[in-house]
Amino acid sequence: MTPSNRDCVGAGCDRLSLCEECDLLQRNPPLPPRGASRCVRCGYRLHRHRPASLDRTLALALTGMILFVVANSFPFLSFEMQGQRTETTLFTGVADLAEQDKPVVAAVVFFTAILAPGLQLLLLLIVLTPLKLGGRLPPGYPTLFRWFKTMLPWGMMDVFLIGILVSVVKLSEMATIVPGTSLFAFVVLIFVLAAAHSALDPDIVWERVPLPAQVRRAPRHGEPVLGCDVCELVVPEQEAGRDRDGRGRRPRLRCPRCRGVLHRRKPRSLQRTWALVLAALIFYVPANVYPVMTVTSLGQTQSDTIFSGVVFLFEHGMLPLAAILFIASIFVPLLKLLILIFLLLSVQLGSDWRPRDRTRLYRITEAIGRWSMVDVYVVTILVALVHLGNLASIQAEAGAVFFCAVVILTMFAAMAFDPRLIWDAHGSDAVSRAESARAAGAPSGGEPNAVRASSSVASGDRAHAL
Repeated sequence: MTPSNRDCVGAGCDRLSLCEECDLLQRNPPLPPRGASRCVRCGYRLHRHRPASLDRTLALALTGMILFVVANSFPFLSFEMQGQRTETTLFTGVADLAEQDKPVVAAVVFFTAILAPGLQLLLLLIVLTPLKLGGRLPPGYPTLFRWFKTMLPWGMMDVFLIGILVSVVKLSEMATIVPGTSLFAFVVLIFVLAAAHSALDPDIVWERVPLPAQVRRAPRHGEPVLGCDVCELVVPEQEAGRDRDGRGRRPRLRCPRCRGVLHRRKPRSLQRTWALVLAALIFYVPANVYPVMTVTSLGQTQSDTIFSGVVFLFEHGMLPLAAILFIASIFVPLLKLLILIFLLLSVQLGSDWRPRDRTRLYRITEAIGRWSMVDVYVVTILVALVHLGNLASIQAEAGAVFFCAVVILTMFAAMAFDPRLIWDAHGSDAVSRAESARAAGAPSGGEPNAVRASSSVASGDRAHAL
C-alpha cells in the first residue's frame, strides 16, 4: 500500500483488486460512506465501506463471547413426560451421538454449532484488540485473521435455530418442552454474531500489516500479477513469497501479507469438484431412503426418513416449517448438485454462454449449501432431549450419517470449483479487460491493464466512478 492509499475513504484502500470470481484486474475507486465497489464484469462485490467498523465489531465480539459462555454453561432445553424430566445443554446432543456410534456426525455438529462460532468470536477479539489499543501487532497476526476467514462458512448457529424450531414442533404432542437460559442466550448470540460479521471491515486489519516496498509498488506494464483470496492483495508474481509444499517437490507462492497460498487457478479444480459431486450423488440416495432416526414412545417404535419428517409437519398444519425442511433437506442438496454439474460441463465444453449468469449460479451454491444441515441438527436435538429409556427415546440411524456426508461434500465441492474457469472460456484476459473497460468507460492514467471498479452508494444506485 502506498501512502496515498490512506487518503481513500473506508474499505478498498488497496489500489488494485483482482476479482476472485472472474480474474479481472481493476482499480478501486474511493468509496462514499456506506458505499460499495463491484466488479464491472461479473458484479462481485469487491469492497464495502463500514463506518466505525473497529469499535462496533469489537463491542459485538465481546458481547458475543459473553453470550457464548452463557449459552454453553446452562440448560438449553428440558423435556418433561409423565413426571420424568431430561435437561440438555448444547454439548449433550454431541455426546449422545458419539455414544450411539455416530462419531462423524457428532464431530460435524460440534464443529459447526459450537467450535466454529466460538473460534470466530475468539479470533475477532485477539485480532481487533491490538488495533483498538494501538499497540504492537502480536506474532502471527495475519495468520490469525486468515483462520477467522476460514471459519466463516462453517459457523451454522442460525441453521441450528431452525433445527430447534422443527424439533419442538415434532415433540409438542409427545411431551412438554421447556426453554432454558442457554436458549435465550443462544438466540441473541445468533443476531450478535451476524451483526459483528456485517460490521467488520477486513481492510482495517490488513492495512495494519506491514509490506515490503517491492510489494507496495504498482505492477509494471505486462507484468503478471496474482490475487490473494484471503487478504485480496494484488502481488506482482516475482515479488510473491516462495516455499516448499511440505513434500519438498515444488515451490509454492505465498502472499507476502497473510501468507496464504497464491495460485492463478485452484489446483485441479475440475477433478476435485467432480470427485466430490459424484461422491455426494452416491450418498444422496441412501440419505433419503434410509431412516435418519428411530423413535420409541411407550413401547412403540417408528423409523423416520427425511421425507416422513416433512409429511409429519405438513399433516400437523406447520406448513412454513414443512416447506423449510423440504427445501433445505431435499430440494437444496439436489439443486446444488445439479448446478455444480451444469457448471462443470459448461467449463469442460468451453461454453461462453452467459458467464455472468453462470457466476451468479455459483454464488447460489455457496450461499445455500449450509442450510441443508437442518435435518442433522434436528436429529441431534431430539437424541439429546428424548432420553427416557423404553418410555421415550430416539436413536440416530444411518440416514443421518449419509445426509451429513452429502451436506459436507457439497460444501467442499463448491469451495473446490474455481469460478474463474467460467471466464477463461469467454476469451483472453486482454479481450475480457477491453470489454470491461468499454463497459465501465476507459480510465485515464494509473496502472496498465486495469479498469476501474464501479462504486455504489448505500441507497443501491450504481455509478461508474471514473
